[in-house]
Amino acid sequence: MEPEDLNPAETPEPQQPPEPPAEPQQPLEPPAEPQQQPEQQQSSDWNWGFSLEEIFRLALKFFKEMNGKAFNPTYEENLRLVALHKQVSLGPFNPNTSPEIGFFDVLGNDRRKEWARLGSMAKEDAMEDFVKLLNSCCSLFAPYVTSHKIEKEEQGRRLREEEERLRAEREEQERQDEEKKRQLKLEEERRKQEEEVRRKQEEDLLLLLEQKQQIMAALNAQTTVQFLRYAQQQFPDSPEQQQLLIQQLQEQHYRQYIQQAYQVQQVEQKQQDSAVTQASQVTSHSDDMESVKNAINQSESQSPEPKPCHLFLGRSPGEVAVLAPSMWTRPQIKEFKEKMAQDAESVITVGRGEVLTVRVPTHEDGAYLFWEFATDHYDIGFGLHFEWPNSDGTTARTLPESASENQQAGGAEEEKDQSESCNGTSVPNVTEVVPIYRRDSHEEVYAGSHHYPGQGVYLLRFDNSYSLWRSKVVYYRVYYTR
Repeated sequence: MEPEDLNPAETPEPQQPPEPPAEPQQPLEPPAEPQQQPEQQQSSDWNWGFSLEEIFRLALKFFKEMNGKAFNPTYEENLRLVALHKQVSLGPFNPNTSPEIGFFDVLGNDRRKEWARLGSMAKEDAMEDFVKLLNSCCSLFAPYVTSHKIEKEEQGRRLREEEERLRAEREEQERQDEEKKRQLKLEEERRKQEEEVRRKQEEDLLLLLEQKQQIMAALNAQTTVQFLRYAQQQFPDSPEQQQLLIQQLQEQHYRQYIQQAYQVQQVEQKQQDSAVTQASQVTSHSDDMESVKNAINQSESQSPEPKPCHLFLGRSPGEVAVLAPSMWTRPQIKEFKEKMAQDAESVITVGRGEVLTVRVPTHEDGAYLFWEFATDHYDIGFGLHFEWPNSDGTTARTLPESASENQQAGGAEEEKDQSESCNGTSVPNVTEVVPIYRRDSHEEVYAGSHHYPGQGVYLLRFDNSYSLWRSKVVYYRVYYTR
């Protein structure tokens, strides 16, 4: 079957009439080939960087769309282009398979002859000749191909950009996935560390509670009678309030004891290493744990048996044992000051820069000393000392009731000299029971008790030496019990 014409309607008619069949028409000469250039330049000129199939498809499309419109090839060029197209699409001419053509179909006969003249030309050669012939006979073909080349390059560029974008997105997604994995791993490690820290804190807390119970058991065995008498005096008709007050006093006594134990430990450390500067008071958890452990070791070493469970102040070998004091606070400061204000002797004024000492001798019918005090508006320093009698039964000379800080220092040196001058006894002249520290007595009532270590005089010292401008009004009460 004869292939369809590329554009038969617009194919120009032959300018000469057909010749009789007895005289066969002379074969048409192929159009003159364009001037050949060197092989490398020719190869790069005719395909514009396209493959053979791509440039042939563009040439065929251009020929179908533009023939008779944008360009008009000669009759011979048109026959040659049609024949090359048939050679590419159908192969070499075969008269046995080609349909018959009428005698008067001059155009069809000319096309057959031109097709037959191609002989066994290869398909690739036919496509190449088609492109070259079209380029030689139409000056618009090269710009047409160039525009397609630019479009192809632009499409390639967009395709590469799209591939690069997708690759970047893929890498970013992979990076985010890796970051998520790393974050999950870090979160897991952090959770494990927090769990370990929490577990360690729980263990330390349990140990601290256990040690606290041991210390409180020892302290409560020592102060049960004192706290019970104090609670009965405060709430004589309410056993429930007495029990609640005793519990509060025991808890405060424990805190005071831990603080004092830590202070004693600091003093001992300074005595062992004189080159170390005075360390500030530390109240962190680890220090409290260490203080509690030291307090337990001290308590266990001094009282291995469950009874009598006494805790003592630090002392040198040969000195008389002095039990540790019990101290606590209570919030009823307003009622306390109103009650003490009714007795003029229970209200004293400590001048600015002064230290006032209240002397309270032990009573022959008493076993415990109790004290309570509060102030107006500002805090005050408080400490408790015990003055032992000399070998002749008399007490040493102590500070007057009102003395400056310098006088206190001189009095301390005098007491030390008197203590060293005592012969035949290892009992110190003055023993520190409660070190002097500033107390927030303007916010709470500070109270305490101490078991008599023997016969002597208690020295309640109210220290206002640090204040250069203000005097302090102190409301206090001191009494003894059995």
